[in-house]
Amino acid sequence: MSIAHLVDDDDAIRDALAWLLHSHGIASRAWPSAEAFLADYDGAMQGCVILDIRMHAMSGPELFEHLKTRGCCMPVIFLTGHGDVPQAVQSIKGGAYNFLEKPFNETELLECVVGALRVDSERRQQGALRASAAERVKLLTSREQEVMEGILAGKYNKVIAAELNIAMRTVEVHRARIFEKMGVKSAVELAQILAAEPLA
Repeated sequence: MSIAHLVDDDDAIRDALAWLLHSHGIASRAWPSAEAFLADYDGAMQGCVILDIRMHAMSGPELFEHLKTRGCCMPVIFLTGHGDVPQAVQSIKGGAYNFLEKPFNETELLECVVGALRVDSERRQQGALRASAAERVKLLTSREQEVMEGILAGKYNKVIAAELNIAMRTVEVHRARIFEKMGVKSAVELAQILAAEPLA
């Protein structure tokens, strides 16, 4: 389930954030410290993390670094006081999604959270598509993989045929089978789903 994970050691802010999100149909769960969130963190968690930059013991940026080492890809939104803006900007450079200054504007915060949840959802969809594409590539014959490499390189059928020393009609048949097996209708779609995948 895609939710907003709230990490702040200020009870009042946690409650206010949870109420605001709930009133706009956004599910949330709250933790009173970075350590508590880290103890419960699971790589299967979905959504975004709203993280206070200053907390007792472990700070927001320290938790952020721990999450990165664990491969967390949820977008992180930092909540910061005016004096912590430079540190928040540094976190953005380190991969955080955004930061908002306290006291935050409710509309701005909601828009930021909705945007972060959308980014997380799109990343997961793309990841699932790529994983599925990688499995489907394994269904291709070695010849089909050779033809697919030519297609991805933007080569015409006749060029692929000449390079592989096969008939152009054979390339056309392979091309049709490749599209069918990969579940795509065009070379552009094929390139998109294989963008981050090796061909073998």
